[in-house]
Amino acid sequence: MADQEVVKAPAPIADSDNLLVTPGMNWFVLRVASNKEDSVRETLLRKIKIEGLTHLVNRILVPTEKTKTIKGGRQKITEKKLYPGYVFVEMKLENDGRIPQDVFFLIKETTGVGDFIGTAGRPSPMSVPEIEKMLAASKAPEEAPQVKMDFQKGDPIKIKEGPFENMEGTVDELLPDQGKVRVIVTIFGRSTPIELEYWLIDRVEG
Repeated sequence: MADQEVVKAPAPIADSDNLLVTPGMNWFVLRVASNKEDSVRETLLRKIKIEGLTHLVNRILVPTEKTKTIKGGRQKITEKKLYPGYVFVEMKLENDGRIPQDVFFLIKETTGVGDFIGTAGRPSPMSVPEIEKMLAASKAPEEAPQVKMDFQKGDPIKIKEGPFENMEGTVDELLPDQGKVRVIVTIFGRSTPIELEYWLIDRVEG
């Protein structure tokens, strides 16, 4: 079974606020080289601060997802980009919809940067639903990530390994904190609840 996933991303880089969009600015999507998202973000933030352009460029985000897997009682947390190959930039455009010249050259001279999504030098602003989704993924929940399991109560399952291998049953309860699922199986003619690590079972398709 594929690793199960949950979203737990770093907080926005600028402390700014819980605003959807800073007044006078919009969010834009910048294409970057794969695996260069973090280095592009850090370089741009540093350059913008040095050049005194923070009034034109505010937040720069690379939303990530933390994945927790539990196998054999051991936890492993890995992190991956939610939008590989893209960096989200909140900035102010000129009245004609173009990127301010100083900002344009600062961004284009950064290693790993491609183009903004848009046409003819005029980047297209993100829609409100897109911004909401991106920002939600950029805010880390306070709690530690839990394993998110692709099961629901009542799902028919089959046990893949262990002393109950090949037995079939139904999901009774999910225990994400422990990475386990309680299932009901029939043993010696009686319905018996047992707890198994989630990766030991597969859903039986009807």
